Amino acid sequence: MFAIFKREFNSYFTNPMGYVFLAVFYFFSGMYFSMILQYNTTDITYVFSYLFEVLMFIIPLLCMRLMSEEKRAKTDQLLMTSPVSITGLVLGKFLAALAIYGIALAVTVVYAVILTFFATPEWAVIVGNIFGSLIMGAAMIAICLLISACTESQIIAAIGGLAAMLFLWMIENVASLLPTSLSWLGNIISQLSFSSRYDNFCNGILNISDVLFYISAIVVFLFFNVRIIEKRRWS
Repeated sequence: MFAIFKREFNSYFTNPMGYVFLAVFYFFSGMYFSMILQYNTTDITYVFSYLFEVLMFIIPLLCMRLMSEEKRAKTDQLLMTSPVSITGLVLGKFLAALAIYGIALAVTVVYAVILTFFATPEWAVIVGNIFGSLIMGAAMIAICLLISACTESQIIAAIGGLAAMLFLWMIENVASLLPTSLSWLGNIISQLSFSSRYDNFCNGILNISDVLFYISAIVVFLFFNVRIIEKRRWS
């Protein structure tokens, strides 16, 4: 697993994608942070709340080649016959993308430190925001990794990942359009909303159900990823 992780992590810096992802993340997070300073507030939660929309677009780009490129280049057959288990293969790629995302997210700690020069920030809220962003991003990566495993086209993987992210963002609005007779279904659908659960973290609310939701999403989608590759291995 470590060999896969190392290879994928290094590949982000041997092609432009890693630099593009970090540059876009730093640009928008820096822009949102500068807006906070302009309005003379130390509430960094605005940065995290706005970043959700940015992540919807750039995480699919981060993950689009992880599985699809192996399938296109036919190197997936070599990986599936290597001593590395399928689970180790999937986890190695997942953790590599998560590490790049973690590097990007680390800049928010710098923003929090800068705010200490102006006032005493609420560190509990900041830590909650960072943690929420981390596990939500991890769930997004797991979903996009699964989509990448279903195609050999990076473009299709990116578009599919973006469509999935938009669906998870808009699902709460879809639930609100259901008639009152189906309110029970709307309640179930709204529970799948990534944005509403992420808003809880941004508002400083650490709910164990939100944490379990994202962790469950990570486990489920990584499991499906393993199953898809195993099915391809024996087909």
